[in-house]
Amino acid sequence: MRKLLKAARKEEPADLLLKGGTVANLYTMEYEKADVAIKDGVIVGVGEGYEAHEIVDCAGKIIAPGFIDGHMHVESTFMVPRSLAAVIVPLGTTTIMPDPHEIANTCGIDGVRFMHSESLGLPIDMFFGAPSCVPASHFETPKEPLFAKEIKKIFDEELCTHLGEVMNFPGVILGDLDVWAKLDTARGRIITGHAPGVTGGWLAAYLLGGITSDHECDNAAEALEKMRRGMWVMIRQGATARNLASLAPLVRDKKLPASRSMAVSDDISPDFIAARGHMDGCVRELIAEGVLPLEALRLVTLSPAEYFRLYDRGAVAPGKTADLVLLGSVEKCDVQKVWKRGKPVAEDGKLLAPITPSIKGVMPGSAVTAPMPSVRALQVKCPDNSKTGVKINVIGAIRDQVATKKLVIEATVKDGFAVADSGSDLAKIAVVEKNQGTGRTAVGFIQGYGLGRGAIASSIAHDAHNFVCVGMDDLSMVTALNKLKEIGGGIALALDRDILATLELPAGGLMSPLQFDELRVEIEKLREALKELRADNPDALMQLSFMSLSVIPELKLTDKGYFDISGGGEQPLFVK
Repeated sequence: MRKLLKAARKEEPADLLLKGGTVANLYTMEYEKADVAIKDGVIVGVGEGYEAHEIVDCAGKIIAPGFIDGHMHVESTFMVPRSLAAVIVPLGTTTIMPDPHEIANTCGIDGVRFMHSESLGLPIDMFFGAPSCVPASHFETPKEPLFAKEIKKIFDEELCTHLGEVMNFPGVILGDLDVWAKLDTARGRIITGHAPGVTGGWLAAYLLGGITSDHECDNAAEALEKMRRGMWVMIRQGATARNLASLAPLVRDKKLPASRSMAVSDDISPDFIAARGHMDGCVRELIAEGVLPLEALRLVTLSPAEYFRLYDRGAVAPGKTADLVLLGSVEKCDVQKVWKRGKPVAEDGKLLAPITPSIKGVMPGSAVTAPMPSVRALQVKCPDNSKTGVKINVIGAIRDQVATKKLVIEATVKDGFAVADSGSDLAKIAVVEKNQGTGRTAVGFIQGYGLGRGAIASSIAHDAHNFVCVGMDDLSMVTALNKLKEIGGGIALALDRDILATLELPAGGLMSPLQFDELRVEIEKLREALKELRADNPDALMQLSFMSLSVIPELKLTDKGYFDISGGGEQPLFVK
């Protein structure tokens, strides 16, 4: 910084002066009338009397720090990092903290390397979290497990800066040696958490692992307990899991101080971004819930910066990197200009210079060699050829949530087989292992998903991302699964022997090289096909991706069968 001292002392002109605006001061939580001087991408002064080679009139506008997303998964957007950057930078996001454990499950360390290389040279900083749980639990099947030695390698190669969400909370709490070896490897770094419903003594044990945050709180009591025990609470507002309305009142009432919490997105889709933005949307929604505007702004700027020890950003102050946004007002969070390291990168919702698209040939492939199940393999024969009174465990889907319920209901039986039943919104669900090529298949049932007929298959199946399929008949399910194998991963909707729509995701079976607008066109085709399947769940595609996530309560289905992490682990299909 020595070479910037003269500009800071007003003895030589800065490169850029944002003049006549109002600074959103997130240290004193006040609006401050002041100019902002920038040189070599660094804020060198805030106040009056500065000169610069270039002056931008900011009269009547708010100068704020660039937005930071403290927890998200790029893969869930269907876009590779470069395509995502082109969308969210104009919305004011200048830093994100992605966890690449999705592609790490399907492609191993090479997937992490791909994400890191894709993030370089962009008008946004992406600081990745080393995938801590590949697999998320022993009940999931990734391409290859990542142990402590792989985590060390990831850190040694400087691919990641912190440890990604530690989802295997039973492993932490019960002292699993492999889990604790990863925690030890990350000592001295930020370790982010994932602990849905973990409270009391189990929470105390989880915290002994050095984990300091959680984004899984969906109720005020749990969030408050975790903050009281020293955790940072991440207020999640994603495409499927939307917890902002439940937790924002805590910030409003100051039981959850903005200085110890932050807003995050976790999993968001292109349609979700198009409808409400990115972190700018979080600010607007927080304010709508009664959070003071500057506190809402702090939740997406200074707070995540301080938590992740990114002390060079998050505020408008001397010495900070000039990642800045110009707003008409904080309440509207209407981003008019964006600067990255003092350079203008977006204006009025558009990039000032295009981002070079990804090269398809360098993407990690997802060639599928596993055999797909036959119609016979998907049939569920009732024990003892029972025709009535057969009880089964069923995944109870909850709209707008990634959590599910464990239901026990009487099966609909036809010719001695348990079958789907549209009358009770009961569908069949299957997971096919494809990462290691075994084709191992597990079959169960799901209620409340909202599918009328046909089938939906996807290679987006958190976190191992094997093939998951929900259907009302076995033929449609087989058709959809075979199409997935043919395209190497993506989404396929089928009715009987016909494919209604597909989305190809060649990057690890998770992401597309298409740009945002192109991708939305393809997604709209899926939505139209959903109407043909009489689906009444607007988030059917995103919600399906969480039905295999074994570390979220209650009941989930992986390639190894039913699993309930909060209720005893492996679960049977039939209940005696």
